[in-house]
Amino acid sequence: MIKLFGNPLSTCTRKVLCTLHETNTPFEFTVIDFTKGEHKQPAHLARQPFGQVPAIDDDGFALYESRAICRYLNQKAGGSLVPNTLQGCATMEQWISVETSNFTPAAMKLIYNYIFFPMQGKAEDPTMIADGNAGVDRALKVLETRLAASTYLAGDTFTIADIGFLPYIEYLMGTPGKALFAGYPAVQAWWTRCSERPSWRKAAGRA
Repeated sequence: MIKLFGNPLSTCTRKVLCTLHETNTPFEFTVIDFTKGEHKQPAHLARQPFGQVPAIDDDGFALYESRAICRYLNQKAGGSLVPNTLQGCATMEQWISVETSNFTPAAMKLIYNYIFFPMQGKAEDPTMIADGNAGVDRALKVLETRLAASTYLAGDTFTIADIGFLPYIEYLMGTPGKALFAGYPAVQAWWTRCSERPSWRKAAGRA
């Protein structure tokens, strides 16, 4: 059985949880407690040398980095979360790269300020928020064009590319960052389709 080491509040852990639920893969979940610094302790550093989450152990095969884990879990379960054409796979990889490079860094600036900084007793950083707003809006414009013509990012089926965006948008929808989505109806419709999937509801702790 897959052993998952992560934290339910972690965006990257939630990607893996969604993939596990989507593929009906049995797993054991060991919570790594950030408040106790468990992610920086030797036991976890042996699994993830950068002191981050998640990591998995599959009968002795260890793997970290959420996007790699999602690909591995999907392939192990039969590959339903990857398109079955060359072009579809390439399109999926394109949107995974967009998420990694052009969406997530900006989204995290807002998530840190609106969610994690208050938990840590830190004040908001207006410059960081402005940069985050600009970056997310830039990415949403590109997503809107794609999703106005496609049900999901890689085509007609839900894939790992869609999963990658979900944890960040879930958090943004509970912050002032939600206002950024108002002018993008196709993105909003896609978010509704994705966020109501049972796999995501479980991953986000809403089911």
